[in-house]
Amino acid sequence: MSAGSGYDLSSSTFSPDGRIFQVEYASKAVENGGTALGLKCRDGVVLAVEKPIPNKMLLPTSNRRIHSVDEAHGVAVTGFVADARQIVNRARDEAIGYEETYGTKIPPSVLSDRLAAYVHYFTLHGALRPFGATALVASYDDETKEHALHMIEPSGMSHRYFACAAGKGRQPAKTEMEKLTLNNRDDPAQNISVREGVKQLARIVHALHDEAKDKPFELEMSWLCEESGWKHKGVPRDVIKESVEWAKKDIEEAEEEDEDSDEEMEG
Repeated sequence: MSAGSGYDLSSSTFSPDGRIFQVEYASKAVENGGTALGLKCRDGVVLAVEKPIPNKMLLPTSNRRIHSVDEAHGVAVTGFVADARQIVNRARDEAIGYEETYGTKIPPSVLSDRLAAYVHYFTLHGALRPFGATALVASYDDETKEHALHMIEPSGMSHRYFACAAGKGRQPAKTEMEKLTLNNRDDPAQNISVREGVKQLARIVHALHDEAKDKPFELEMSWLCEESGWKHKGVPRDVIKESVEWAKKDIEEAEEEDEDSDEEMEG
């Protein structure tokens, strides 16, 4: 008998305790994907994804995890990449349709709500299955001059975040991001910048990666900020390289401090 005892055969069936097992299984599929992180900084949004490279013959720049929807919106995905591609395509269709209808860029909240409704639809019918992917959406609203970060989950839920994480390293990544200064309302200038955000996300991804167990990976990063002219663009390679070097050095120093403190306690 399966874990759902017959209630997991369809996403349209609730179990007696109010669970939809197919949606929970889809969330488990996301946890098998590389870690995806999003950070809303004082001057923009940064996205980062740990993209595993399962085969040495694979071209590192192929099968990307971060995509541009239009100039003002970008999406980072993790989980089943084929499923995620359909979410990205839907986001592009929504952005194009909104601009053709209203003559302006689609607002961040409208795009995230429409994507969430699309994903949710696949949890309502027995002939369909939920998406095994999560999408992090970085957006800029030219009308309000505000930037935003949303995450759409396999259940069809959508929330706005200061920082969010999905994939296998979700929980420890959230713990690390909660230590960052992201929501200082008394003095917004104290909130971290996108440059610092790039460094911190690189540090978190490398800290969570276990070289002994995990496959090699490529770190994909993009930003939507003042520096990029409020257009969604990939973080320059030299900035990523510099951030990775800083991250590895910071991790090594932290490990050395831990070793020293352990020795002092033993002594």
